[in-house]
Amino acid sequence: MSRTPSTVRGQAGLTLLELLFTMAIGFTLTAVAVPTTAAALEALRAASAARYVAGRIMSIRMDAARKSTAIALRFRAVGTDYAFAPFEDGNGNGVRSADILAGIDRQLGPYEQLFEKFPGIMFSLSEGVPDADGASSASTDGVRVGTARILTLSPDGTATSGSLYLAGRGGQYAVRVLGATGRARVLFFNPGDNTWHSR
Repeated sequence: MSRTPSTVRGQAGLTLLELLFTMAIGFTLTAVAVPTTAAALEALRAASAARYVAGRIMSIRMDAARKSTAIALRFRAVGTDYAFAPFEDGNGNGVRSADILAGIDRQLGPYEQLFEKFPGIMFSLSEGVPDADGASSASTDGVRVGTARILTLSPDGTATSGSLYLAGRGGQYAVRVLGATGRARVLFFNPGDNTWHSR
């Protein structure tokens, strides 16, 4: 039995024009969503890297108190970035570069770089961004914990004062270590008002 023209017209379906219109809307929504999602992922990665560094510092602070000995993070320049590893004081005079080279201050773990866990993140202060005290800085060096680049956490709860700056496409962060308490605070730079805010 053959179909009549009226039967064919009554069936549900999309015309080619309706299908193309639906596809165009889908592609447009996807094109808008992908950059937004990518930017959100970059911001999350930068924030996570800053929290990771602050967490490592606080963990070492607790280890120093538990072991009743100074433990430090030593930062070693690798190109324009830094690698860091924990070291334990072996002779009671603090963690020192000479004692590390002599094998007196023992390395407790391997050197690591942030980009290994957080791609695109490195220790750096972006150009034009003031330091965490609000002063303009000509240096983009992201590790500011003394000339030896050793951040020591003492068993009495004190620490080397300093700031670690982390930069990536997701923003500029800082981890500030307060010497008197050994606590680490995470700060985020807001380019809108050109100031640092606690995170």
